[in-house]
Amino acid sequence: MARLDGKIALITGGARGIGAAHVRRFVAEGAKVVFGDLLHDRGAALAADTGAVFVPMDVTKQDDWTNAVRETVNRFGGLNVLVNNAGILRYRLLADMTEEQLRQVLDVNLIGPWLGVKAVVEPMKASGGGSIVNTSSIEGYAAAAGLSAYAASKFGVRGVTKAAAQELGRFGIRVNSIHPGGIATELALDPGVADGVGIDPDAFFKALPIPRWGEPDDVAGAAVYLASDESAYCTGTEILVDGGLLSGPGY
Repeated sequence: MARLDGKIALITGGARGIGAAHVRRFVAEGAKVVFGDLLHDRGAALAADTGAVFVPMDVTKQDDWTNAVRETVNRFGGLNVLVNNAGILRYRLLADMTEEQLRQVLDVNLIGPWLGVKAVVEPMKASGGGSIVNTSSIEGYAAAAGLSAYAASKFGVRGVTKAAAQELGRFGIRVNSIHPGGIATELALDPGVADGVGIDPDAFFKALPIPRWGEPDDVAGAAVYLASDESAYCTGTEILVDGGLLSGPGY
């Protein structure tokens, strides 16, 4: 028996990177999957490859959430799992960041997941409960220069997760968060990202207790656990997927 047999999942930001790894792993583990993204061509290609259902989706828009949830329930008869994965990363020093840039990061990374949690409460109640998996970051624990907006959004996701876990437990809805470290995605490997913080990323990751970049599938494994009944007594839980980065100083 696959670990997610009988589960119906909605995944945001699913067309590439960590989100695409979630889609592939959830399908492989037996879930019925709907995923949203702004990348229409890549979303359609992944849907054709996996059998998952793609819906165009901007997580900052309430109407897009309503449509994605409706599509999931109409297509599969319910909704058990939400993976709030969509996010953006912007490196800007405080002095150089505009208010518009700040609000863009907060809208996608924090308001988007909040809208998602709100959107799935009633369908999850109707399905007898469910699991919400929110993607935060190690930047939700310890911020870095140039990441004030990103860190604020990811600290915020931790708070939303804890509050929602308190509110929704009585309905059988669990709410947990994943905190990836450096994961080898297109976004993280963009040379402009490393230039923004002035580090040699390869040297940095070789110094970790697990001396490598993380892979998207490393994060997908944590999401499968939190979505499955294996984590039935976990809510408000935070899972680090960071290669030991936050375990302490390296020597």
